[in-house]
Amino acid sequence: MRLDESRVLITGGARGIGRRFALDLCLAGAQVGVCDLDSIGLSSVEEEARRQGTQVWARQADVASETEVEKLFADFVAHFGGIDAAVNNAGITRDGLLIKKRDGELRKLSLSDWQLVVDVNLTGVFLCGREAAYHMVSQGTGGVIVSLSSIARSGNIGQTNYSATKAGVVAMTEVWARELSRYGIRTAAIAPGYTNTQMVRGVPEEVLQRVIDRIPLGRLANEAEISHALRFVLENDYVNGRVIEVDGGLR
Repeated sequence: MRLDESRVLITGGARGIGRRFALDLCLAGAQVGVCDLDSIGLSSVEEEARRQGTQVWARQADVASETEVEKLFADFVAHFGGIDAAVNNAGITRDGLLIKKRDGELRKLSLSDWQLVVDVNLTGVFLCGREAAYHMVSQGTGGVIVSLSSIARSGNIGQTNYSATKAGVVAMTEVWARELSRYGIRTAAIAPGYTNTQMVRGVPEEVLQRVIDRIPLGRLANEAEISHALRFVLENDYVNGRVIEVDGGLR
């Protein structure tokens, strides 16, 4: 897919990796839309896009709401005349051990923390992937659906909910490749390792250093390196149904 003039919608685009995706694709000539619940962050990414001589289309939307997702995609398609790529980047964490014993008391990972992460990270990807595919099939021009997985998909202590959703993202990606290729739609997932985002920078220094010590390259990824992987997936028309791992060699 050629990026210049392509129409790309990115979820969770107000901050972090999603924000970097949006700004980099704008510079590559794409017509970019972003959604997020963070209205201040959306205004900020719009302003940053203007400063670099580009523009983004921004809307508030909850990816876990079927009604809001349907409206988001309908509005994007109406504004740009179609959609060529969707990037399912929105995601959250609510970390906690399955069972934790403290001061002789047993505590459980709450159902609410499980459900919230599943709603955003898994159901949100399903809803956005479905809407993207619906519009791509309707317009008959194919497209690309890219979803963000994670190195945590293989299991990470304290992340039962997050790891399960990120493994589920890979499963959906593989299923969609088999179902949607007949319509000229490719799917792929990107699985970043530990990346130097605002969220990771909030981890206690001693904990973060232990993580870095395990990475063969000896450092965190930067957002531009993950963004480069997205551009590769979008531009290479033979990438389909696979996971691109960008993790510095950490397994």
